[in-house]
Amino acid sequence: MKDFRGVPKNGFDGRGNYNFGLNEQLMFPEVVYDQIMKTHGMNITIVTTTNSDKEAFKLLELAGMPFAKGRNNG
Repeated sequence: MKDFRGVPKNGFDGRGNYNFGLNEQLMFPEVVYDQIMKTHGMNITIVTTTNSDKEAFKLLELAGMPFAKGRNNG
């Protein structure tokens, strides 16, 4: 996806969990484009065992979460 710039860094909830949304399901390779009658978005929450956004960010970053570059993205 050439226009993908990463997920925003401001999706943390203050308790170590991360939330972000997708506008459509077509980004998943399992979805057969020709069988889609209507696109659907979704909200995704990643729950961690830490209560710190800073620790959760580091965990997700080390796990390969593609965060957008820059200070504050949204």
